[in-house]
This record gives sequence, C-alpha cells and structure tokens, in this order.
Amino acid sequence: MIFQSATIALMLLASVVVAASAHAATSTIGRTWPIAEPDALTEIEARASQLPADMRARYGPRSSWSAMKAAVLTPATRSQVRSVVPFYTLETEIRLPGGELLYPKGYSFNPLSYVTLPQRLVVVHPRDLGWALKTARLSDFILLAAGSAQDDDAITLSERTGRPIFILEQRIKDRLALTVAPVIIAQVGTRLELTEVRLDRTARAAGMAQVRPAQRRQVP
Repeated sequence: MIFQSATIALMLLASVVVAASAHAATSTIGRTWPIAEPDALTEIEARASQLPADMRARYGPRSSWSAMKAAVLTPATRSQVRSVVPFYTLETEIRLPGGELLYPKGYSFNPLSYVTLPQRLVVVHPRDLGWALKTARLSDFILLAAGSAQDDDAITLSERTGRPIFILEQRIKDRLALTVAPVIIAQVGTRLELTEVRLDRTARAAGMAQVRPAQRRQVP
C-alpha cells in the first residue's frame, strides 16, 4: 500500500510538472506587436478567386503549350545496343570560399562515377506507348518523344493509363545522345547502355489498342 501510494503521488507530481511546463511554453514574455504582413493563404485564395473558372480559354489547348513540346526522335530501324558516357564539362570555374581554385573552366568528368541512376528510362513515341507500358518496370520512367498532331499529350495519357508519363526534353535528348525511339536507357557501371528497339507494325498496333481501345483500327 505504501509503494502504491508513493507511485500515485509521483505520477500526480509529474503531471503537475508537465502542465506547468506546457503553460510556461505558451506564456507571453515581453512586449508583443500584431503581425503586419497579410496571411499568405488568404492572399493565395484571393488571387485564385480572381482567375477564370476555366483557364483553357486563356492558354489554349495543351498541345500548343511550349512546356508540352517534346524532343524529336526518329523511329528505330534496327535493334541494337550501344554505350554512352555522359561526360559533363564545366562552363565556369569553381573556387573554394577562400578563393583557391577547385576545378578550372573546361574541366570534364563523368557524373556516373559519383552517382547511380536508380531506374531505367523508357523513351517512346506516343503511338508506341502500349509497348512501353508492357515493357517498363514499375520503377522506370516513361518519356514521350514528339509525335503527330493527333496524339494525346502526356497529361492526358497519364490520366488514362494511371501511370506517370513525362515528355522528353531537348536537354535530356542532347545529354544522353539519343537519336531514335523506342530506346531503354540503363546505367551499367560508369556508362549508360542504350537499348534501341525496332518495333514491327504488329507491336505498334497492339500498343494502340491497349492505350486507345475506343479507336482500335486495323493497321495494314
């Protein structure tokens, strides 16, 4: 009984100390002034309320957005594997805080000597997206090269397939020395292995049927 009473007393004392500490943490010490800056969330909501309900009228269809323009690649005419070392050359010198030169302008190095690409990149034209969806792993990135004017954009295809789909930017094309699609890019040691795949018409027709079942047609 004595031990139990002592335990209860200690618990009550601890609760009092915690309550006092919490009160002290919220106490006001010194002079205070009201916040002069407007609330950021209120500003955002006010600006958003002034925008049109449908922004498409102002910016036009997504197919005309410059941000949705993908780099152009020619269709692969043969299947082959080639390697690329993505050397990077410094455009400016890099100095330490003390002024000592660390790397001079023009210094070239291979980034893959220091980092690892955690996933593959699967680059295809929109008409070959069905093949990419069957070929890509869950961790792979699917990038779309430029297609025809009738092709759906990457956002629409992402919503339709339920998988994130990105566009192939020109700087990525140049950086990885891409020339054709489909191509699967994977890191092998300190180089990139580019697996270029030639697809026949049957494979392309199957891909179109998978992505656009409502527009299925026979391919000659």
